[in-house]
Amino acid sequence: MTPSAVAAPAAEGFLAAFEAVERGASVPGQVSANRRAAFDHLSTIGFPTTKNEDWHYTSVAPLLEHTFAPITARTGPVGRAQLVPFTFGATSWHTAVFVNGRFSPELSDLGRLPRGVRVVDLAGAWTTAPDLAGRVGTVATGRDQAFTALNAAFVYDGLVVDVAQDVHLPDPIHVIFLATADAAGAMTHPRMHVAVGARARATIIESYVSVADACYFTNAVTEVSVGEGATLLHYKIQREAERAFHVGTSEAVQARDSHYVSFSLATGSALSRTNVYTTLAGEGGGATLNGLYMLDGTQHCDHQTRIVHAQPNCFSRELYKGILDGRSHGVFNGKVYVHPIAQKTDGKQTSKTLLLSEHARVDTKPQLEIFADDVKCTHGATVGQIDRTALFYMKSRGIATETARRLLTYAFAADVLETLDVPEVRTTLERVTLERFTGMDATL
Repeated sequence: MTPSAVAAPAAEGFLAAFEAVERGASVPGQVSANRRAAFDHLSTIGFPTTKNEDWHYTSVAPLLEHTFAPITARTGPVGRAQLVPFTFGATSWHTAVFVNGRFSPELSDLGRLPRGVRVVDLAGAWTTAPDLAGRVGTVATGRDQAFTALNAAFVYDGLVVDVAQDVHLPDPIHVIFLATADAAGAMTHPRMHVAVGARARATIIESYVSVADACYFTNAVTEVSVGEGATLLHYKIQREAERAFHVGTSEAVQARDSHYVSFSLATGSALSRTNVYTTLAGEGGGATLNGLYMLDGTQHCDHQTRIVHAQPNCFSRELYKGILDGRSHGVFNGKVYVHPIAQKTDGKQTSKTLLLSEHARVDTKPQLEIFADDVKCTHGATVGQIDRTALFYMKSRGIATETARRLLTYAFAADVLETLDVPEVRTTLERVTLERFTGMDATL
């Protein structure tokens, strides 16, 4: 992308913050050099504008109008009680907690990991586990992604996960990125690298949450490598503060016969963007990408997916649903790219949006780019209001109009939540959704 007159100065707005981080950096020389190279690259490509096809419906101007400072030191204490609303009621999970972008060992629980699983915080891994830390940047390079390059320029902490071949991890690894009142006016750039070895199976859950209504910026990048015959369930739950900004990118590469299962929930932030990219680089692999976003007020939420079928006999499935109220704006842009070699590709993409307000709007753009002739690919997008026939039927059975509307809205959302394979996550999100739209306690 050629830098524009609008984009290039915006990158310079981060220069003072970058130089401050460099002066206080306690990272190996090569890491510092990589940071500098990433920032130089960002200065060259600039930030996207609405002239960029992938950002046509989302302007980053409201984000760039702010001057966010990096957090360079530990902030105020956080008690375990503050984490309870975000733990899905699970007690056996392996948990890594980051408070305002910094790893918190006292709140984390990584002491029960089975043999063959290594989990290291990135800030420590630079020196204690350079073999793991060195993987950062090998999948998500940021060549044409400004926010990935921005993350690489400011990267300091995060998590590196390595699951050895043939290891089946029974309990999820839950990574909680918690923002407190100390995050006001600040930005964090957490980085994760997850590698799942051949024939292994694991579940990674990322939660981006807040305990304060602060204005801050989270710019997260997660890199994923799924080995031959391996399966990774990767859930991302974005429930940031209402005034926050959130950009999150997950980029995966898949080997032969692997399966990558992604789920994204977005209910927070004033402006959020979630990118989910995967490349089926081995024959016989599969990708399942599902998502749900629920918006109100003036929230803006953008989901972009890209599935690259680079080898034959692979499948992909996508189901994204949005529920929009108030004056909110949703965006879904799904792209499936099929290489000439990728014969016998089987791809299906579906986007459905429910508008609860006449002022809410959505832009949805499913795309197929197919360069092979023996494929089965479909896509579809629907936008509408509550089914009047179903509403009439419920009213005829004595259900009040408003109650019927709320139940039908919940049913629309529950359809995608039922695809979740982790019972604690599914049950919690179903309860949260039911309470959001009906006011009912799902435990009753």
